[in-house]
Amino acid sequence: MSAIRLLVLGAVRQHGRAHGYQVRSDLEYWGAHEWSHAKPGSIYHALKQMARQGLLHAHEIAPSTAGGPPRTEYELTEKGTEEYFTLLRDALVTYDQRGDVKTAAIGFMVDLPRAEAVALLQERTRRIGAWRSSVTEHYIPEDGPEQLGHIGEIMNMWIHTADSEAEWTRGLVERIEKGAYTFAGEGDPFAGLLAEDAGG
Repeated sequence: MSAIRLLVLGAVRQHGRAHGYQVRSDLEYWGAHEWSHAKPGSIYHALKQMARQGLLHAHEIAPSTAGGPPRTEYELTEKGTEEYFTLLRDALVTYDQRGDVKTAAIGFMVDLPRAEAVALLQERTRRIGAWRSSVTEHYIPEDGPEQLGHIGEIMNMWIHTADSEAEWTRGLVERIEKGAYTFAGEGDPFAGLLAEDAGG
């Protein structure tokens, strides 16, 4: 899965309609350019590509009185909304993925109802456990990495990463169940979290 699709669709959705600069500003405000491929060129390319694919509807807006080319605003189509929630749900439960996809999913998890987010994260924990078990069929952590030579360090790293992520995910579920954050149907999940809210 490409994190850029999830990020761009999610950012457009927050505004209802947004032009490329707004999407770019939000993603930069969230630091996405540091942990993903959400660079300016990638963002504008993704907007145009997803408009061609019918996921976004492009509205051409008249140029400003200061001149310049017409600005294009994008909004999610019904197909785009379906794609967004499919990508989001898949990213929340899937363990074998790059960190940027996981990070994007956590950033947008509040677009789901609280109970659904909890259920998806619990499923993620279950899948981490199943993945860990598949590794330990070939590698016994208690015997240390040396049993497989230096290649054992790879499996050792995998196990430590899985254990750490499972522990973090369980903590996140606990925080959500105790009422942390604002989820869909509870108010505005992104209040104060868009670039324009910061006076930019």
